Amino acid sequence: MARLATAAGYDVIMSNSRGPDSLSDLVAELGSHASAGTTADAAAADLVVVTIPLGNFRDIPAELLAGRIVIDTMNYYPQRDGAISELADGKMSSSELVQADLPEAQVVKAFNNIFFRHLGELARPSGSPDRSALPIASDNPDAKSQVTEFLDRIGYDIVDVGPLADSWRSQPDTPVYGAVYAADPADWAAGPAPAGREKVEAAVEAAQR
Repeated sequence: MARLATAAGYDVIMSNSRGPDSLSDLVAELGSHASAGTTADAAAADLVVVTIPLGNFRDIPAELLAGRIVIDTMNYYPQRDGAISELADGKMSSSELVQADLPEAQVVKAFNNIFFRHLGELARPSGSPDRSALPIASDNPDAKSQVTEFLDRIGYDIVDVGPLADSWRSQPDTPVYGAVYAADPADWAAGPAPAGREKVEAAVEAAQR
């Protein structure tokens, strides 16, 4: 995502648990639009992308993200994240849980359903016949609009899934998760295949609890 964003002219501040120095090689690779900073530095951005194991979601500094648009790319994998009681019965989406933990932020679910290599390889300029779409969901229309603009600039159309309560439609084990962008659904590493808005809409609609 950082590569796509810097290529589109965005200034990107990256942060991780190992400290800014650990990102120096990536910053050098991405060029003048990229920098590394602390968690507080990254949290001060106009759009804040959170990509950590969902089992650690309570470590997200809610006070730093008050008033911010937070793009939630996380997925719940019980085998990795352990049992999260709020999600055990499937009645709450993982993004609803994140929003509840960040009450003063505007959470937008996006990017969680596409393999990161496919994300980099499928980006296309607006109007391209082979442009792919990504599902997004949010309870905040303005936040959703700003993330839609971001997606458009980095090379993607969007499919509006609705509120966070409906973001389960793009969670793991749904038709739009991963394989819809793969040339070989049984082997994602074999390469990407464009998935336009109609294909993604159909996959979203086919999701069942």
